[in-house]
Amino acid sequence: MSTYAPIDPAMPDRTRRSLLAAAAVAGPAAVMMGATGTATAAAPQTRPARGQVALVTGSSRGIGAATARRLARDGFDVTVNYLRNAGLAADVVRQIEGEGGRAIAVQADVADPAAVARLFDAGEQAFGGVDVVVSNAGIMRLAPLRDLADDDFDRMLAVNVKGSFNVLREAARRVRDGGRIVALSSSITQLRSPTYAAYAASKAAQELFANILAKELAGRMISVNAVAPGLVDTTLFTDGKTPEQIAGFAQRTPHGRLARPEDIADVVSALCGADGGWINGQTVFANGGIV
Repeated sequence: MSTYAPIDPAMPDRTRRSLLAAAAVAGPAAVMMGATGTATAAAPQTRPARGQVALVTGSSRGIGAATARRLARDGFDVTVNYLRNAGLAADVVRQIEGEGGRAIAVQADVADPAAVARLFDAGEQAFGGVDVVVSNAGIMRLAPLRDLADDDFDRMLAVNVKGSFNVLREAARRVRDGGRIVALSSSITQLRSPTYAAYAASKAAQELFANILAKELAGRMISVNAVAPGLVDTTLFTDGKTPEQIAGFAQRTPHGRLARPEDIADVVSALCGADGGWINGQTVFANGGIV
């Protein structure tokens, strides 16, 4: 069996230079010493999505629905999660099936750890396991800190923080080796606009969860990241805002528009794809360069 070995200072200069060059390209862990003592590069890992399984929470609409559809197009079987919008979740499943994919819709409140366990059970029973988990479910309640109601604060923490914790904990136990875990944060953690204090705090938790969980899963080749969207054209953002306010927000990006849910789904897809594994423990700000 081949083993990792240090570079032997006694080997010929040409061989040593070749080994160093291979290490510079492939990374030190990708260069091994074979049984004959010659340098060999480890075969790159690939993750063809066909036959793999994704679970996306809060995926009956908005970013979650776009992510479920995109991962299905990438070849994943998808568990679509919803809280109340059974009809919308069924529509997402129909759209995926209409494009030749496989999906199921499962009701679960992510704030309830038992419900999250049942959600994962349903996905495993339908598709045989789970390779990708996207913790997307979240709510937003906005008010100046002095005016934010206790009920709104408590529910936001229950869904955004405890709910994501429940999902990520279950993912850490169940995602197969070589998989991906993504938590949805928000660029509001950097913008820090008035009325967003509690919401921003709940989203900052996603970045900490992802960074630390990536380290805790060391050795299993599971990459864990957070994605922080900016202004996205979903009801979560647009409800309660005038067309003039929305247009003003759109002009804060160099592209002069709000993100579409599909823009964020594309970023999640890249992290979950065969080439995304080396991004690990990071927060990716998918915000179109908002200022």
